Amino acid sequence: MSLLDLLLDHPFAHGDPLVHTVASSFTKADMVERVERYAASLDVANGSPIPVVADGIDALIAMFGCWRAGAVYVPINPRQPEAAIEKTTARTADLSAPDAAFVLWTSGSTGEPKPILHSHDDYLEIIDRVLAPLRAAPVDRSRPPSPNLIPVSMTLNAGMYNALFGLRAGAPLVLMDHFDTSTFAELVQRHEIRSTVLPPAAMTMLNDDTSITSLHPLRYVRSITAPLSPFQAQRFTDRFEVFVLNGYGQAEIGEVIGWTAADAKAHPDRLGAVGRAHAGVELRISEPDDNGVGELLVRPPSTAIDLADDRVTTDGFVRTGDLARIDDADFVWIEGRAGDLINRGGNKVFPDEVEEVLRSVAGVDDVAVFAAPDERLGEVPAAAIVGDVDDEILDTTVRANLAPYKAPTMYHHVTALPRSEVGKVLRRRLAEELA
Repeated sequence: MSLLDLLLDHPFAHGDPLVHTVASSFTKADMVERVERYAASLDVANGSPIPVVADGIDALIAMFGCWRAGAVYVPINPRQPEAAIEKTTARTADLSAPDAAFVLWTSGSTGEPKPILHSHDDYLEIIDRVLAPLRAAPVDRSRPPSPNLIPVSMTLNAGMYNALFGLRAGAPLVLMDHFDTSTFAELVQRHEIRSTVLPPAAMTMLNDDTSITSLHPLRYVRSITAPLSPFQAQRFTDRFEVFVLNGYGQAEIGEVIGWTAADAKAHPDRLGAVGRAHAGVELRISEPDDNGVGELLVRPPSTAIDLADDRVTTDGFVRTGDLARIDDADFVWIEGRAGDLINRGGNKVFPDEVEEVLRSVAGVDDVAVFAAPDERLGEVPAAAIVGDVDDEILDTTVRANLAPYKAPTMYHHVTALPRSEVGKVLRRRLAEELA
């Protein structure tokens, strides 16, 4: 089966609105006609990569148009600087693969973004492993399917995945070209959105916007693209009475761990975990320490077409590079990236844990903890703080809640944190800038 079939075989009639933007709506017939026209404009060999600099509805049409023409879709974000667009476009020439559907790019948080090729079949499996339990749950068939609201760029894995996920589920799509709180709240109400996805940064923006007083009829939000602070998750739940369902995945393997609505109701004490393994996914913790924390290894039913040899163990588990532990109820807790772990003279400091405490301090708008070099201990934790707050209050709060060696030795006050396109803090760049 081709991912193109998710559009062509969608159960909506040709005259029904299938894709909505902020200002317009497109029927299934509109979409198919535009896809056919785009495909006809391409003169390419089967399996050839087609770099596309577009976003929103144009990117969605180009994606299906590439598949209609037998090409490999290569999304490129038009918001990048021109030099970056030219460099990325040049790198697509050698990405041809006869069974590839599209190329995803890693976030580049620790170096140059790397291309990841997915086939039609493996990405369908990635979608279906998450959709399966939702299909099995009881549902009111008399109600039309809730549209899939996509508040992230269509050039990102999160945008493409949620568009294809919605079509696979038989739902219409609502696209946002860029996120802002008032438009999001208006679209939720206009399209009666009951469930959607949000990056942590967007949830924080909604938490902080006092003009947004309700997100009715929204009931569930799945956190995507970056680790979600339990502090912000609790704020969002308390403020809008919306369940926040965490999850875990990577571009190479799809979502492998997540929450269900039933788990959210039954295990409120597990807030902060990323959930439990999806069906067919095996998990293992490599070389756990005394607290059960080690690198998370995952063996999903399918992965991207090619993974570097050093990413896969001899028995087929993918090395994620993330540190995690699994509790007695099989919930997974992500402690941070292995490369972000701070070794303070032999004592391990997880930045996320310290950040969570610092976020609880009034006046802290954003925070990142990173490793700073130290002649005696090798490295020590340092913190970058966005907001107006006294260092003594910060230090007192940390020491009241964590072991003393986890307290940052210095606090840098900055106007903003460097982040990747999907909202991940670039700790290495921050450390270099503040060195």
